[in-house]
Amino acid sequence: MVILRLARGGAKKRPFFNVVATDSRSRRDGKFIERVGFYNPVATEGTEKLRLAMDRVTYWQQNGAQVSPAVARLLKEFNAKAA
Repeated sequence: MVILRLARGGAKKRPFFNVVATDSRSRRDGKFIERVGFYNPVATEGTEKLRLAMDRVTYWQQNGAQVSPAVARLLKEFNAKAA
């Protein structure tokens, strides 16, 4: 099963997350199918905090991909910001 979830990157105390489509059996930061965006929770003023390729997100959802709770929250935030 494919799942859209966060993969952590960045340094200690400076988290950076990639939003990836991956097999649900793979590790959190391991192999993934496609990177569909990023989330930077510690972004400073003037830098981008969240970017998602919504066309790819909808493609994966239409093809049966599940969405993790954290990514669902980010999708809601992204859609509210875009509207």
